[in-house]
Amino acid sequence: MTDELLVLRCRLGEREALAELVRTWHAPVWTYVRRMLDAERADDVAQEVWLAVLRGLPRLKEPARFAPWLFMIARRAVANRLREEYRLAATAPEPEEGPADAADALVDRAEMLAGLSGLPPAEREILVLFYLQDLPVEDCAEICAIPVGTVKSRLHRARRMLRDQLVQRGFQP
Repeated sequence: MTDELLVLRCRLGEREALAELVRTWHAPVWTYVRRMLDAERADDVAQEVWLAVLRGLPRLKEPARFAPWLFMIARRAVANRLREEYRLAATAPEPEEGPADAADALVDRAEMLAGLSGLPPAEREILVLFYLQDLPVEDCAEICAIPVGTVKSRLHRARRMLRDQLVQRGFQP
């Protein structure tokens, strides 16, 4: 069943349609949020995303464009969380680091994630959307509210930055 049809069914009040949307899109949304934040915060932000989706579905103008709309909501939720944390960090002492995520135990995966997390948010976001969420450049541009050319230049810069970080850690290009 298409996302468009599920959105239309959700608007008609069908709970099963909403459950199907969540089943289909929860993992991609959580993965996107997880790449932008740590696992602990990702759960909370992903829940905020689904609440925003539930509230916003009646106002979605183009149900066929559900995926870009969903990731725009996720992007906004991540940005709001980071903004709030930066604001709190300016007034609070340095936070202690928690234990490492068990899913990141594999060395190569941990190195890749460390390299990804070391990128500036704009470049990290583009890599996550394009490579990990398999979204086309045009959808990435719409989600980030930037021109397609800017997406392409950020992708180029982000790949170069990630490669440089991995090389510094001893990985071969």
